[in-house]
Amino acid sequence: MNYKKGAMNMLKLGFNEATCKENSSVENDLKLCEKYGFDYIELRLDMLKDYLKEHTLEDLKHYFESHQLKPFAFNSIEDINFTTEDEWKKVKDLFLFGCEAAQAIGNPYLIVVPTVKEGMQLLTEEEVFNDSVKVLNELADLAEPYGVKLAFEPIGDRRWCCNSLRQAWEIVQAVDRESVGLTIDCINFYMHDKCADLEYISKIPKEKIFVFHINDCEDLPLRVLDHCHRIMPGKGCIPVKDIADRIKQTGYDQIASLELFRPEYWQMDAEAVIAMGAEACSKYL
Repeated sequence: MNYKKGAMNMLKLGFNEATCKENSSVENDLKLCEKYGFDYIELRLDMLKDYLKEHTLEDLKHYFESHQLKPFAFNSIEDINFTTEDEWKKVKDLFLFGCEAAQAIGNPYLIVVPTVKEGMQLLTEEEVFNDSVKVLNELADLAEPYGVKLAFEPIGDRRWCCNSLRQAWEIVQAVDRESVGLTIDCINFYMHDKCADLEYISKIPKEKIFVFHINDCEDLPLRVLDHCHRIMPGKGCIPVKDIADRIKQTGYDQIASLELFRPEYWQMDAEAVIAMGAEACSKYL
């Protein structure tokens, strides 16, 4: 069955390739997302590199020009904070690859992710703020000539240096560029404080919400919960409907993109996962 959104739905159905990254490919994801009525796909840069071993960006551009399915965001540039000179060079090299590919196929966003490593939880919020503002400005300087925008995604676990929506929004406000906004992810919002401040979403203007990741998770203590515990929306303990409703109340009407990192799903047939995901997400659009 095709679970294409209906006329009254406010959000568009998206698929993030992390959901089937171990049991699929770009070619297969494109075919299945088109089959099951997804509007947009978030391509992974590692999977894109595999695709380009036998195809070209021109091939990918032609696909999107001739199909309903469109690109929305590349995932992701990670560990952007507190880098060594060598680490920053690797970040920039991957980032520029993403910008060039995005420009070639009409992909508007690149998701950028704060650093996870030992000692991040010992940094002060001021240190994280200052470094994040600096690196986001540097990356935006690189991206803007390509027409690409940055979607900064706080990761709820304290192992990441920026782990709350409030903290990320303050950073984005300080950067104060049209090309820099936010990714709001259900599990990351939940992992910070179990969504204790749902109303905070209403503080963010719709034009600064670039990407919305929809998912759920197992009911586990926060110190145990990890990204491998993501599950289909509606199957876990996250108030997915409340989050989606508050995002829609801002006026945001773009993507609700299914992003899961569940090993169980990677062991399944990719078509079964994508079909299940389209059905699970449909009630939140």
